[in-house]
Amino acid sequence: MLSHQAGESGKRKSLHGHWSSRMAFILAVTGSAVGLGNIWKFPYVAGQNGGGAFVIVYLLCVILIGMPVMMSEILIGRRGRRNPVATMALLGEEEGSSRQWQWVGAIGVVAGILILSYYSVIAGWTLMYILKSVSGAFTGATAEVVSNEFAGFVGDWRLVALCHTLFMALTIFVVARGVERGLEQAVRFMVPALLTLLLVLFGYAITSGSFGDGLAFMFTPDFDKLTWDSVLAALGQAFFTLSIGMGAIMAYGAYLPEETSITNASAAVVTADTMIAILAGLVIFPLVFANGLNPGEGPGLVFQTLPLALGQMPGGAFFSTLFFILLSFAAWTSALGLMEPAVAWLVEHHNRTRAQAAVMIGGTIWLLGFLTVFSFNVLADVDVGKGTVFDNLDHLTNNIMLPLGGLFIAVFAGWIMCRNSTADELGGAGASYKLWRFLARYVVPVGVMFVFLKAVGLLPDFG
Repeated sequence: MLSHQAGESGKRKSLHGHWSSRMAFILAVTGSAVGLGNIWKFPYVAGQNGGGAFVIVYLLCVILIGMPVMMSEILIGRRGRRNPVATMALLGEEEGSSRQWQWVGAIGVVAGILILSYYSVIAGWTLMYILKSVSGAFTGATAEVVSNEFAGFVGDWRLVALCHTLFMALTIFVVARGVERGLEQAVRFMVPALLTLLLVLFGYAITSGSFGDGLAFMFTPDFDKLTWDSVLAALGQAFFTLSIGMGAIMAYGAYLPEETSITNASAAVVTADTMIAILAGLVIFPLVFANGLNPGEGPGLVFQTLPLALGQMPGGAFFSTLFFILLSFAAWTSALGLMEPAVAWLVEHHNRTRAQAAVMIGGTIWLLGFLTVFSFNVLADVDVGKGTVFDNLDHLTNNIMLPLGGLFIAVFAGWIMCRNSTADELGGAGASYKLWRFLARYVVPVGVMFVFLKAVGLLPDFG
């Protein structure tokens, strides 16, 4: 949990306390990073972009761009010890630049709000699927029955809105109580439990009869199916699953004790997050092929394949219920991370209590969420820009705001902050520091800028 203690060596203290240990921080950040992005989104995005070739590009994005940006966010957060907006303003001034860097923090805070507006709706689906699993709706069900269940549910906007409302109410309640009053304990149990269940499902997927097809789809590269849009999607997915560029990691970094290695902690989080994303794919794709489903099914993939598979297992109702409970908790811990930067900003800058800030920010997110609620039913036929309102929000945040925020964070850490400041936070100027500095200064800006320009249509298609 968080403890209110002074920072070492007379450094700036966090207004919200410190994590009790390195493991507490790793679990908290992993809990924020590991969520629907790994289990719900990664498999279907990979499915839509050719499988194996996409996975290779995704892993390169995680290692060369995601990792250095995460390290940059954590070191900036720990250096500033404030919410992302205040931290960027404070450090911008201290490093001899400008307080206008606060707008980078603001981009992250706004991105977190927009992401949670649609994330909450999808997370609400998990709550309904808990009830469906308990009732035995998927026991022995065929692919057609499961697909019809999903279509019928998302087509009822009132039911989807109810689930969205319930999930946001739970999120607001927990955030209002503070991070230290239960989040750490929940994450200590939920993240390992989710991993354990995924391993059980992985064992089942191996016996499905189509594991070889799923494995080939995940890891056999077909670069003919790889487009520049796929590269853009891989970068966006790396940012989405790692929760970088949206202020959450910076906010959690503000609570990190001085003695904790940022490099080691970041490596642990990135490894755990990536493993769970890959494992989710290895669970889902064999089941997709075994049941004759389309691997590019879209957002409903996990809500159609897993119930189908679990419904055929002995004790399927129990395992299905447990899976969606744990999936909802994974979504919940991520939602807390998405809300935390905005709530911290409101508390620090506008003299609001934590409860007031949570209700105000959460209420705003809840209202915005109805745009996504209607995207799957009432407004499903509205096609503008990238598609539905949900599609446009997803594209705006995932492919533009997060990479842009990550770009500025890397530029700030690599070019604006002096070498002494960053070396101090990263534990000296050894080989790992030099590698991080090179990636943050050169690889991240070039890579992110390239795909960003492609995302906004300023670069042509190259074939």
